[in-house]
Amino acid sequence: MKIHKLTDGILIEQNDQWYRVRDQSWDEFINDDNLYGKTEALVSGMTAIDNAEDLLASSLDAPMQSQELWASGVTYMRSKQGRQEESEKTGGSDFYARVYEAERPELFFKASRHRVVGHGGKVRIRRDSSWDVPEPELVLVLSSSGKIIGYTIGNDMSSRSIEGENPLYLPQAKTYDGCAALGPCILVTQAPLASDTQIQLTISRNQEPIFTGDVEINQIKRGFEELAGFLFRECSFPNGALLMTGTGIVPGGDFTLESGDIVSITVPEIGTLTNQVA
Repeated sequence: MKIHKLTDGILIEQNDQWYRVRDQSWDEFINDDNLYGKTEALVSGMTAIDNAEDLLASSLDAPMQSQELWASGVTYMRSKQGRQEESEKTGGSDFYARVYEAERPELFFKASRHRVVGHGGKVRIRRDSSWDVPEPELVLVLSSSGKIIGYTIGNDMSSRSIEGENPLYLPQAKTYDGCAALGPCILVTQAPLASDTQIQLTISRNQEPIFTGDVEINQIKRGFEELAGFLFRECSFPNGALLMTGTGIVPGGDFTLESGDIVSITVPEIGTLTNQVA
């Protein structure tokens, strides 16, 4: 089952049928430990609509309202290697090796709603950065109790030049206007995603692919429940939260994003999140 946030409501997709929910707050609707059961019961009494494609084309929004977006770092081996490479000359590479092996994960605040775009929106690269990449990630949707209630796709836009100068510059490398994209929907399931679920990345320039990569989520070092547990240890989230789980796809040091590039991230079970770089 998939839940799409519209600018004026909610659109639910189930078994190739579409149902529109009006006059319902996103925060109240999504923050439910039994989101799957609630949504299934709701659509059982509704009539399907036939203009879903038009609504998605004109009104699709990022699946986030009052929730905070957080992120996990150095959860895949490739991410560890990439962070070590970018910070080697400034002496910070050892920090990333240590956090990969540590009991405590790296978690950081990524963005509030006004810095996040949805499917079809424009992400940004910092004007004071010279080396920029997208980071394709599976995102956990968490209720206010810390329970994983769904999944979506995220693009954690990152400045590798700023991040590589000094680990303490991480907030500037990660958090700025247009620094993240989420969507196109929330996948709500009765069981966790399969361990061989794949994340796929394609970056296109002038309508030609210039970088592709993929990774299975079984390559992540830490469990999703573990990451969520650390996030909720001393933080409360009255409306729930979204947690990026890290990236296992990192373009090489000779690649940087340019204005006009198209970034497409696919998780087959969820869909494809596509954004242009402003």
